[in-house]
Formats: sequence, C-alpha cells, structure tokens
Amino acid sequence: MTTYRVGIIGLGRMGSTIDDEQHAIKPYSIAACCAEMDQLEVVAGSDLQEDKRSAFTERWGVEAVYEDYMEMVEKEDLHLVAVCTTASGLFKPAKEAPDSSFRGDSHADLTVSLANAGVPMLYVEKAMASSVARADDILEAVQKNSTVFNCGVLRRYNEHYHQVRDIVAQGEIGDVTSIVHFAKSNLMHGHIHSIDTLSFLLGDPGIASIRGELIPHDTVIKDNHIASDPDATYQLMFKNGIYGSSVPAGNWEYEIFGSEGSVRSLNNGQGISLRKPGRMYGKRAGFEGVPVEPVQARSHVTTCLEDTVKAYEEGRPTLGPVDVAHHITEATIAVAESHRAGGGWIDLPLKERDLYIFHI
Repeated sequence: MTTYRVGIIGLGRMGSTIDDEQHAIKPYSIAACCAEMDQLEVVAGSDLQEDKRSAFTERWGVEAVYEDYMEMVEKEDLHLVAVCTTASGLFKPAKEAPDSSFRGDSHADLTVSLANAGVPMLYVEKAMASSVARADDILEAVQKNSTVFNCGVLRRYNEHYHQVRDIVAQGEIGDVTSIVHFAKSNLMHGHIHSIDTLSFLLGDPGIASIRGELIPHDTVIKDNHIASDPDATYQLMFKNGIYGSSVPAGNWEYEIFGSEGSVRSLNNGQGISLRKPGRMYGKRAGFEGVPVEPVQARSHVTTCLEDTVKAYEEGRPTLGPVDVAHHITEATIAVAESHRAGGGWIDLPLKERDLYIFHI
C-alpha cells in the first residue's frame, strides 16, 4: 500500500482546528482525517500567518511549514494538496469585500497554480471560485493537467445521502417528478451545497435552467460585484425534466417525490424517511412510512479523501469531478444572474461569466 504525501494550504479551521467545535461526525479537519488514514500523511503546511503556522506545528508535529505555498510544493514532493484558505483570500473575520473593485479569489488562484505545477491530487474547499470566469480557469487547468480533483461539497460523501440516491436509482419511489431542499441559506457558502446535493441525489443529470432571487428582494447588483454572500432562494429545471426548488425553512433536509412515494433525508443527513402509498383516503392513497435499514455514517471528509486516492490509483474521475463542480458553481451563480434579470429563468451555460460574489 502506497502512502501519499499531503500538504495543506490554510492552517485554520478546515485545515486544522474544526474538530474543536461541535460537529456531527469527527474527524473533520484535513489534518485530523489524514492522521487516521493509512494512505495519507501530512508532511507540510502553508499559511500567510505565522501564528497559524506555529500552532499547526505544535498541534500536528509537522515541522515543514511555509509562508509561500509554492516553496512548499517545490520542496516537499507532494502527492495531494488541500486548499483550505478563505475563498476571498482575506483573513477572518472579514465578511465583506473592501470595495467594488475587489476580486480576491484564493481558491481559483491556488487551484490553477497547483494544477499547472503538476500536483497530482487536489482537494479544494467550496466554492471552487467566486465567478464563473474563474471556474472556467480551474476547469481548463485541471483537465489540461489530468489533475485528480475533489471539492468540499461534502454531502456527496455522506452514507445517508448515498442511501437516498440508491433508493431513487432503484425505482423505489417510481418516476421522480420533483426534489426540494429545505433550509434558509446564503448563496455561495450554503446553496453551493444545496444545489450540489440536489444534483447528486438525482445522479447528476445536469441543470438546464434556473431562476431565483436574492434576499432582501430589493438587492441591487452593481459593477458586476456582490460585496457579501447574499441569502437566496431558487428553482431549477434539470435536463431530464425533474423540477427542483429550495424552501427557506427547515433543517437542511431534502425530499424527492415520485409517482410511487417519496424519500426524505432528515436532520442534515442524519436519517431517512421513506413513504409509499398506503391506506386510501377517498380516491387518493395516503403515504405511509416504510422501514429503512439504518446505515452507519463516517466522516465525510475521510470518505472524500479516500475517494480522491482511489480515483488517482484507478485512473477514474472522483465522485465530485471538476466538470460537475464547475457546473454546480455556474448554476449557483446563475441564481444571482436570474435575480439581476428580474427573477426569470436563465439557461445554462451563462452568457455573463464575470459576476463576482464575495464569500468566505
């Protein structure tokens, strides 16, 4: 069994410390997951802040820490690099762009640079880019260099969501007609997850068109720039004719409706409710609960990293390949484009690709 050398860029929350918080399934930080995996060894880290570098060394015993990430890449012979910086490149707690000219896009900058430097495997925190134009740059660089790519939209790696997807794929609820996401959320930090999960649960059929609105409804987009991550709602039409939508209420649940029942992911991926037609109420059959065999969920980050390594070894795409991540990023930004166009349906691919949305 081969052991692969890992470097982490961004030695804060996702890179190192998130396990100090209340989180559903641990380990969750890249460093903590690698510490429990036989095939991945964290050998280096990079951060612009000296205190983060010192804390990382003390916590994980990794002496090779760098201010310059490219120096790390050049010296450490890395097989996998995890990009765990803020999306904007600004240090927390910054939650807003300093002005309308700001176009900081750390995830895109680093991903393109690392792919072109020949790093074989990349894990990139979401969203992969802050504009479609920069997502285009990532797609080109990753495909040109045959980089194995996975993105931090981690519900793809939750066993409960896999079980829901299998129920749908096996036809247990008949022909699917619609899928709904339940939660209030911002766009780039939250709905990048919700749109990705809707797509994943249906087998990634592709999104044909989208419409949505930003909250508050009177939000005005100026200078092709949104200075802070806005709350939003949306509706989707998938290429296979299935209708999707997000309702701004609930605890990050998803329900898929079919001709012979429905299946719902409960409590942010912690359980499943399957319902099928039962007792008749007049001319209509009511839905009744059907037992579902429980599954044991593992750390989504661990399973994501495992998938990355297996994809590399087997010469196959990951479960979150760059073309799908690019498409989902484009669809997410299309929500804002629809708002700008008065809330009408917007077809993909987008014609306007330069809208920048600041997010952490």
